[in-house]
Amino acid sequence: MNLTALPLIFEEIAALLEIKGENPYKVRAYQNAAKVLSQIDNLEELIIEGRLKKIEGIGEGLSRKIEEYYERGTISLYEELKREFPPSILELMKVPHLGPKRIRVIYEKLGITNLGELEYAIKENRLMTLFGFGKKTQEKILAGIEFLKKHQNEFLLVDAEPRALMLKEILKERFPLCRVEICGSIRRRKETVRDIDVLVGGESKEKVIEYLLRLPLIQGLIFEDENSAVFKTVSGINVEIRIAAPPEYAHLLLHLTGSENHIKKLKAHFKNEGLSLNPSSITNGEKLITLNTEEEIYNFIGLQFIPPELREDMGELEAAKKNGLPELVKEEDIKGLFHVHSDFSDGIDPIEKIIEFCKKMGMEYVGISDHSRSAYYARGLKVEDLKRQWEIIDEINRKEESFYVFKGIESDILPDGSLDYPPEILRNFDFVIASVHSHFNLGIKEQTERIKKALENPYVTMLGHPTGRLLLSRKGYAVDMEEILRTAKERGIVIELNSSPYRLDMDWRYLKMTKSNGILISINPDAHSKTELTDLAYGVAIARKGWLEKKDVLNTRSSSELREFFLKKRKNSL
Repeated sequence: MNLTALPLIFEEIAALLEIKGENPYKVRAYQNAAKVLSQIDNLEELIIEGRLKKIEGIGEGLSRKIEEYYERGTISLYEELKREFPPSILELMKVPHLGPKRIRVIYEKLGITNLGELEYAIKENRLMTLFGFGKKTQEKILAGIEFLKKHQNEFLLVDAEPRALMLKEILKERFPLCRVEICGSIRRRKETVRDIDVLVGGESKEKVIEYLLRLPLIQGLIFEDENSAVFKTVSGINVEIRIAAPPEYAHLLLHLTGSENHIKKLKAHFKNEGLSLNPSSITNGEKLITLNTEEEIYNFIGLQFIPPELREDMGELEAAKKNGLPELVKEEDIKGLFHVHSDFSDGIDPIEKIIEFCKKMGMEYVGISDHSRSAYYARGLKVEDLKRQWEIIDEINRKEESFYVFKGIESDILPDGSLDYPPEILRNFDFVIASVHSHFNLGIKEQTERIKKALENPYVTMLGHPTGRLLLSRKGYAVDMEEILRTAKERGIVIELNSSPYRLDMDWRYLKMTKSNGILISINPDAHSKTELTDLAYGVAIARKGWLEKKDVLNTRSSSELREFFLKKRKNSL
């Protein structure tokens, strides 16, 4: 039974339920379960022993679906949904500005089932005949299709990495004496990737190809040459396997990790020393030198070892030459989490369950920050809801001795730059995250001024997801980030690094600038369920990619340090 396909099936069920207009909590439950299943390596054992329903994020109802798949090779709900909708309709879920409700309308009214039909219908202005679709909506959807075309064959790190890790473990189990490493953009922790690169050392290419072609996750062989092979997977992402002889392994690992510009500059450094850096060795005239590790290769010409995340030609080689690379922040440095939604708004878990999960992660505190009242689409909190939540948090803090819950809010930045609670309410929060959730199409000047005005509000602590981007789905809104950072520095505002793997915002390319301006970053999961708290790992990866150290990150501080930090901010606001 191909249990590795279950996460993909659950993802498709969630997407089809969303198109159908099902309860969003049911949709999110399948999405969360897909994520949990992708991280379980003893699934069959859990099913046989009846322990599946005890797993966080699964529960009794979903465990029955998994058992059904194990016994029958399919899930009746999945088969029903596939009969109701053609498989190609899932392509439409990727189009920015479309959304599941509109997909259902164009499917039912116009019979559109794929991207080609949708684009042709727009060319004929057929969408404008539908209720709720005007000229501007049609133009936005067409722009969304163009955006999608531009990013075709790209995959989110969160989708590619679990498959890469699974493949690595499968290969290590089958060839225990071999070295197996993931390379390329996944190893460098890029937010989006085009393929999975795996380096295998000490085995024949023929044996590896023969074994991989027997795996259910591999759809077929696309290409092979003397030392490599490219496979298509059932998820659509290509896998390239490179075979290395043991002496050349570290050299090939370095080259396959990249980036291209980093390797090009590194070769120039070797050339300055009268050496040549090749994919299989270092040459000094006619002398051939092979080294065992990447660290030895960098050290050979007096450079510090450069972590894979930094290999993007952003000054890392120059810093390594001066022994000036940062000591990058690590997951274990994080002591608490902010930007966490509970079941008071659009989260699915109560505060007590969130705390329990945070403790399991080794956290000292959590900052609950549900949506503010303007976010009607997310059950934003009215003032009476806030007061009820505050009472619960106060009671928890009275009982807890080693854990603290901070009172927060994710407050919408309204079109004029104001927030949607008055000062007498805002002053009661420990922290306030100000975020843009509407009017994305303002010009760069208007959007920048809007956000700057919000940051000048004395009660704002953090700026949430600074550009509003959704990776591979929606570009960020037009904003002058340098101007925003200047205001943040002047006002002592913390900038969020949103750890949701669908956002990873702010972009790592801005983080060096943020760091150099002395602006603190908070690595926040933007979690809507307790299992999404683990998205912290993606935020830390991006923080490392942006050269951040422990001192640059707000939530590496202890609970008592944070209480003092927030108290000082509030006093300065009064």
